[in-house]
Amino acid sequence: MTTTEIIATDAGDARITWHPAQRPRLVLALGHGAGGGVEARDLQALARVLPGHGVSVALAEQPWRVAGKKLAPAPRTLDTGWRGIWPALTRPGLPVVSGGRSAGARVACRTAAELGAHAVLALSFPLHPPGRPEKSRADELLGAGVPTLVVQGGADPFGRPAEFPEGDHELVEVPHGDHGFAVPRRAAVTQEEALDVLTAAVLTWTRSLG
Repeated sequence: MTTTEIIATDAGDARITWHPAQRPRLVLALGHGAGGGVEARDLQALARVLPGHGVSVALAEQPWRVAGKKLAPAPRTLDTGWRGIWPALTRPGLPVVSGGRSAGARVACRTAAELGAHAVLALSFPLHPPGRPEKSRADELLGAGVPTLVVQGGADPFGRPAEFPEGDHELVEVPHGDHGFAVPRRAAVTQEEALDVLTAAVLTWTRSLG
């Protein structure tokens, strides 16, 4: 049964929607991107699947989304919001995996060591702006300082899997997926199969975390 709570942060009120596991061993906290909210297909797929395998999923909405704004604020403000959400995520007394998609993945990487995250899940990490590979954000990913899994669409214009640098992180490719893990109708995999690749990879990885 899902529950929702409002969390006061220094950046404004945030919101967490909990998808609890019956016997949780981990909390997976997932932030959204700069162009959408927690209704994103990858976040919703993980919230459906992982609680049945001992992972409580917390979908966290940044204050700007809760306030109804259409444009995300500066990265430092996003980090402030995430820091404010963190105490609620640790309240169950379980290890917390800090994660998110796109801008949310960047936030998770930037704050992981400081907040004491158990690990980082980076969905559709925006390695660079589309068409601007010289504007790399690899330092954020490589600086996470904790076990990190990147799940990336094979056709993501913000960074295809082959563009990612060597590092301590693991990387799983979702075939034909774009930045939102959508796949073309004529792709060799269906949309459902693409999301199955994503959820299976995350589930296997969370089991490896102990």
